Amino acid sequence: MGATPACWFVVLPDRDLLPGLLDRLRNLAGPAVFRIEPHASGRPWLVGCWPDEELAACAVGDVRLAVAGTCSLKPAELAARARRISDIAHIEPVLSDACGCFHVLASVAGHTYVRGSFSGQRRVYRAEAGGATVCADQARVLARLTAAELDTAQLALRLTGDTVAHPLGWGALWRGVQAVLPGTAMELAPGGEARSRRWWQPPAAELPLDEAAVGLRKALEQAVAVRVRPDEVVGADLSGGMDSTSLCFLAARAGARLVAVTLDAGAPTNEDRRYATRAAGHLPRTEHLVFDAADVPAHFSGLDERVDLGDEPSAIVRTRVEQRYLAEQMRARGARLRLSGFGGDQVIQSQPSYVHGLLRRSPAVGLRHAAGWRARHRRPLWAITRALLDRGSYAAWLTEAAGSLRTPVTGDDLRWGLRPYLPPWASEQTVQLCGERLLGAARDATEPLHRERGRHAWLAAAQRGGRLAGHLAHCGQLDGPAFQSPFCDDAVIAAALAARPHEAASPWSYKPLLAAAMHGVVPETILRRTTKDHFGYEWQNGLRRNRHALAAWAEDSRLVAAGLADEDALRRALLSPQLLIGGTAELETTLGVEAWLRGLEQQHTPDGTREMNSAPTAR
Repeated sequence: MGATPACWFVVLPDRDLLPGLLDRLRNLAGPAVFRIEPHASGRPWLVGCWPDEELAACAVGDVRLAVAGTCSLKPAELAARARRISDIAHIEPVLSDACGCFHVLASVAGHTYVRGSFSGQRRVYRAEAGGATVCADQARVLARLTAAELDTAQLALRLTGDTVAHPLGWGALWRGVQAVLPGTAMELAPGGEARSRRWWQPPAAELPLDEAAVGLRKALEQAVAVRVRPDEVVGADLSGGMDSTSLCFLAARAGARLVAVTLDAGAPTNEDRRYATRAAGHLPRTEHLVFDAADVPAHFSGLDERVDLGDEPSAIVRTRVEQRYLAEQMRARGARLRLSGFGGDQVIQSQPSYVHGLLRRSPAVGLRHAAGWRARHRRPLWAITRALLDRGSYAAWLTEAAGSLRTPVTGDDLRWGLRPYLPPWASEQTVQLCGERLLGAARDATEPLHRERGRHAWLAAAQRGGRLAGHLAHCGQLDGPAFQSPFCDDAVIAAALAARPHEAASPWSYKPLLAAAMHGVVPETILRRTTKDHFGYEWQNGLRRNRHALAAWAEDSRLVAAGLADEDALRRALLSPQLLIGGTAELETTLGVEAWLRGLEQQHTPDGTREMNSAPTAR
């Protein structure tokens, strides 16, 4: 089941629970400090392990209010907001202007409230324990608490990678542990009732580009300011792309002293280093570190390490050791945190399927954009015409996807999103399990994130970014410095989504919304960049350098043992990845699932516990 994470919390309802539950939770803490925050009644409300800077809590009368994570509200400000709360319904309105990425936790007159972030970076799970519904920020904690077994069907779905269909990708990987969908909160009543409440709604997509850019710039400024302090040493990725470069300039304007890191790819056509060096020349008080790809650990290094990979698999296994090395360079120079532009690709530009709605609102503009995307991606006329004329429901799309899991996805999907796809080495059992889950979601008339497919696709992309930002944050928690992805803050996502979709993305310009938002902050030579480089050479070289580890996995695959991969097909892919025609993303996804299963084999054995009963910080 894997080790209990170092930082976690469980939210308990304000009622008497079965004896022994608190002792079981205390045992999960092992040697770490076990903290308890009480309800107004004196019963335990929040329990778990967390450092002081991770969670701020206050008590005002019979109201308990806490935020966990990066939040602009300090304890005194939190207490002032708590004084305005007399009902669960008041919580979100009084916190609506808070910046950052955080959980909200509350106890109001015995009613308990918990939610994560809309982006999905901060998650909430629920399970039945101690005779009641309890919630936690980590699925593994609830799995250990309830001795839950792995859910093979959920594991099979993970082999579809980024193409996993909403909402199936949010499911916990253990039976009996349920995920609370991002954008939804859980309420636990004293009598034992548990219900969900939608707390997040997307803004209307109606602002012209210039107005939306002002809002995005303000949201990004606040997202960076809440994380950095004047004269503080801050680590930052400086890839040469628009996203990370924007954050570097905003951090410099906030007064930070930057340790900016650039990875120089081996391909002679890669332009990242040139743009990063140009940007660094305009950044004050910045130490710019440039590393040749040959000087850092190769991609896929560390496959034989058994490490805590979090609540779910991630393709981050490809660069985990490389990123740890870069983080060590930042930490050695005094950096407490690391700013990353990750999530910018997903958050600040709409997906091409916006054309579907645009065509119906403004036919002439829609046709022009459709022609532009067709030319850019070299798609046949019949394919784009069919996609744009399609009026099928989301349930119909899920049903169709269930029968096409073996069919590769080609080009940008202008329908409800990228169709789920399983790699060639997925077993027939995997195909069956995934198909059953997709058909089940269709039968349940699962609602999309938005009735308009372009809007749905943009929201789903933002949540993909948030999920992966959560994986990066987990790695930062293990290795340090803390990994921060400001683009995945809910306030930044909302600011981007307020733009007209056909102006936030365009087949004729690159990230026009961010370019407009950063005008006057980032040098125009950076904002005018239209290319985006990749690390294809490093990908192939990493597989070649780590072929012995891949060969060992091929002979002893946990996926094969679980019946989720065909042994011969997976062996061919692992031993001869250079022969793959496409399939690079699928192989990364598969390696991520395999690594996660191997990491689960670590067992956590508590060897002593200290307990801290935390008094509220303000009254």
